[in-house]
Amino acid sequence: MLNEKPYLTIDIERRGYGKRYTWLPVDQLTREGFVIDCEHAYVRPQMYDIRPGDIARWREGERLVEASVAQVSYEGERIHVQVEGAHPLPPEAFHP
Repeated sequence: MLNEKPYLTIDIERRGYGKRYTWLPVDQLTREGFVIDCEHAYVRPQMYDIRPGDIARWREGERLVEASVAQVSYEGERIHVQVEGAHPLPPEAFHP
């Protein structure tokens, strides 16, 4: 139990379309981007619909952070997403 990894999730929204993903599990998450490892999963990396310009939101503790997807690339069974402009939203921000 001491080596448990935190359960990391993100939300993806596309302007003019709405939410694409809610609580999408990711394997790595920083303010520079995130990685989804599909090695032992049913879904393949190319099946995810994440595009440059999409908005990504995630929690860092009690704060909600927002960034814009800058680049999406594939490396074997992994999808790498780079984000830009990551910034914490005000505490009163609400995004269902």
